[in-house]
Amino acid sequence: MATPLQLGFQDAASPVMEELIHFHDHALMVVYLISSFVLYIIITLVMTKLTNKHAHDSQEIEIVWTILPAIILIVVALPSLRILYLMDEINNPHLTVKAIGHQWYWSYEYTDYKDLAFDSYMVPTQDLAPGQFRLLEVDHRMVVPTESPIRVLITADDVLHSWAVPALGVKMDAVPGRLNQTTFVTSRPGIYYGQCSEICGANHSFMPIAVEAVPLTHFENWSTSMLETT
Repeated sequence: MATPLQLGFQDAASPVMEELIHFHDHALMVVYLISSFVLYIIITLVMTKLTNKHAHDSQEIEIVWTILPAIILIVVALPSLRILYLMDEINNPHLTVKAIGHQWYWSYEYTDYKDLAFDSYMVPTQDLAPGQFRLLEVDHRMVVPTESPIRVLITADDVLHSWAVPALGVKMDAVPGRLNQTTFVTSRPGIYYGQCSEICGANHSFMPIAVEAVPLTHFENWSTSMLETT
């Protein structure tokens, strides 16, 4: 959960988000080193009165400042491509959930069950219980088991939406007439919040996402109780 004046990312709740945070720190260090080196060169050029006439037309310098940026780009690109393939890989998911975006709420269908589906609306401010978060709490959370690969099929019923949960490193567009998919694995139990990240209309910021990760036995009890009520 994000906090006021927070400068960094939320704590990672999935292996992919941990990799994304590590890559962010890696790329930021590269940017910091380049910025420091360029600042040093600028200060040196401004402060010194000495010049080297051989530096104005040097093939060696041309070679260095052509090859060095290419090496830096490779150092940044290789970890990025690795994470990109990790995020796209979906092997033998234990559970498949279909998320459908509407104006302005989400619907969830557990396709591995026959009649397990529900709508998820934002809880109005006046109905919030103590400890619940305004504009983020929903009446029905998407419940998933921990440490299990979860596949989410994402689409929309009317306009463009986007299903995003920052702590899980998940963000996928919901497009009418198109079925996108993403996957995640929750590392620990908890409630992870997100919001529609597409400008889908007037109430775009009022269709939150709440993913509740619970141990497998608790998930089985929840699914059984949901099927009995339906």
